[in-house]
Amino acid sequence: MFRRSTDDVSEFTEAVVGFIGKLVDDTIPRITIKKFSNQKPWVDKTIHEALNSRTAAYNAGIISGNMDEYKSAAYGVRRAIPVAGTTDDHGYRSPPSGLMSADESLANELNTFFARFEATSSSANANSASANSASANSANGTIGTANGACAEPTIEQRPLIITESDVRRVFKRVNTRKAVGPDGICGRVLKACADQLAPVFTDIFNLSLMLGIVPSSFKRSTIVPVPKKPRSSDLNGYRPVALTSVVMKCFEKLTDHNQYGWATASSTLTLSTGAPQGCVLSPLLYSLHTYDCTATSSSTIIVKFADDTVVMGLISDNDERAYLEEIKHLENWCQENNLLLSVSKTKEWIVDCSKKQERHYRPVRISGITVERVDSFRYLGVHILQDLSWSRHTSSLAKKARQRLYHLRRLRDFRLPSKILRNFYTCTIESILTGNITVWFGNSTKQDRQALQRVVCSAECITHTDLTCRPSTTSGARPRPGGL
Repeated sequence: MFRRSTDDVSEFTEAVVGFIGKLVDDTIPRITIKKFSNQKPWVDKTIHEALNSRTAAYNAGIISGNMDEYKSAAYGVRRAIPVAGTTDDHGYRSPPSGLMSADESLANELNTFFARFEATSSSANANSASANSASANSANGTIGTANGACAEPTIEQRPLIITESDVRRVFKRVNTRKAVGPDGICGRVLKACADQLAPVFTDIFNLSLMLGIVPSSFKRSTIVPVPKKPRSSDLNGYRPVALTSVVMKCFEKLTDHNQYGWATASSTLTLSTGAPQGCVLSPLLYSLHTYDCTATSSSTIIVKFADDTVVMGLISDNDERAYLEEIKHLENWCQENNLLLSVSKTKEWIVDCSKKQERHYRPVRISGITVERVDSFRYLGVHILQDLSWSRHTSSLAKKARQRLYHLRRLRDFRLPSKILRNFYTCTIESILTGNITVWFGNSTKQDRQALQRVVCSAECITHTDLTCRPSTTSGARPRPGGL
């Protein structure tokens, strides 16, 4: 019925999605559950039943004068509450403060902030899309019109044909706990009604592949801002989480194994919002994007690791111009390449080996905001102090390793063999103690090394094995010291 009414794939999809939503609203009952602020996350159905039984026993005891049943029910409640508290997974999280009670202005600001690159590139993408459409029509013949209407193509023109059995199979494997997209079709409906919905969505998928047009309802997404910290005052403090259509996710599962790196009569399209998180090519694409971000002076160095960038400069004779100009150059480069510097996460760390006089350095400003100057910071898992000592780093390693000794003791209590205990120690404890060891171990003090050695000795007492490093059996190799 909907297929014969229109040839536009977007209108066809909108009609089908709207009709499915109406059927869901008419047939599936909705229940409103009240939750109060003082309701504990471990109060489940068992606790509610025990509380109701206690209330009923109390009311009956008031009438009859016999409170024995009430005492028994109250005792059952006292026994059930600790059990529910210990078995709960503690996955409950209260809503972030300031987000639920915020007005509409915060949502509008976040929408503008998250889509700040779309406005400048929409016209460019539209021109590129029209050029691609014109080149495709000239090479393969007229496949469709601007509004998505199409003539029936030949079999050779179809890049992929999806069968009804494939759609039914994907629908039946949908995770029902997936969040619902803006179209309102949940995974539970697709899984329960896979046999009924597979034919109509098969037509939609094949029509979309034939036209090379994704329906507009499949491209919409609901952006949920998740605060990175309990209280976020900056727009950068919110992480955008996109809730897309569950039907579109099923469509991607059917087509992702049939995509190739090059197609005839196609051209490149400039992306404005970057590669999506979780994509295999995202690290490589980001490295290529930041490849030309290099130092401009011989006294400065730029070190890049993923999205973390460090600018190091050598200040001689109190001349800070090269160092400050390098930071300004990095700021301008980020603005030209649509990258934002998080000033709140940026720290300035100065190592001054001169002990004769105290020097005063000009503060660094990025986007008009003064960068915080610190005495120590943590870079790639290593705590670096201003005096280049490693006491804080070794103490943090010892604390983290001792926390994992508890699990090693639990495995020993289960009477596991020493080989398994040693493998667990190597993977979870020794890997922590030896992380970046070539950087800090040579300059660490004897006291710091003894603190780490005590962790190794505790692990030896637990596993009843020798955990010291043995000399290599290769001829000519020098023996390594025991322990660390």
